Amino acid sequence: VQLQASGGGLVQAGGSLRLSCAASGRTFSSYVMGWFRQAPGKEREFVAAISQRGGLTHHADSVKGRFTISRDNAKNTVYLQMNTLKPEDTAVYYCVASSRYERWPPRASYEYDYWGQGTLVTVSS
Repeated sequence: VQLQASGGGLVQAGGSLRLSCAASGRTFSSYVMGWFRQAPGKEREFVAAISQRGGLTHHADSVKGRFTISRDNAKNTVYLQMNTLKPEDTAVYYCVASSRYERWPPRASYEYDYWGQGTLVTVSS
């Protein structure tokens, strides 16, 4: 599956953005989807994951209550709604797909088979 993320940009602290990730192929609904991010000079970190039909979601503590992951299997798209953004949310955000996670929630990068190219989110103070 190929993943194409979009929706990043520059926003002021307290603002909102919605990231989208369009997936190719006809098996989108068989993948667990997720988002990771990597800030400058920092390690890549898990942000959120959603199960194949969207019934289960999991968010990192750092974004819980502010970010929401969702998916539309009819459109082969996963979303990340980001509200109340903070400067520390500045990072490149990667859309990911997993067909081989071991247990829910899949928080480790090695559990994801496919990675998109990333979209940059910059939050100014």
